[in-house]
Amino acid sequence: MSDLPPLNTETIWAIIHETIDDPTVNQLVWHYLGYRYNSDTQTWDISDLLPEWREEYPQPPDFFDSRPAAMKLTRSIPTANKQLLKEKLGFKGYKIGEFGPRQTRRATIANWLLSYMEINGIK
Repeated sequence: MSDLPPLNTETIWAIIHETIDDPTVNQLVWHYLGYRYNSDTQTWDISDLLPEWREEYPQPPDFFDSRPAAMKLTRSIPTANKQLLKEKLGFKGYKIGEFGPRQTRRATIANWLLSYMEINGIK
């Protein structure tokens, strides 16, 4: 997972505009949640995960296929950061008829990553 794009606003926009593929988007979230893959043992190291993720998702979830995992990600965004896509990036949302669950999950992921950036002082 060393080939991940940098965590910056360009990457957030690329997630929203679907220029980064779903597997890479998942890997970005996994990385910042604390999942680490050990290629020697071919297992996931979850020692850096918060307990609520470690217990429920010992294997990294596919946020596009798992509605419960996407909802958990949404709920983990602090209330003060729920509107960061709009406030920081001016994202107005997807147009009606041009979005579905996949785009909604991309927006959730983008907002979670933007919140992570805000909390950790990443510009």
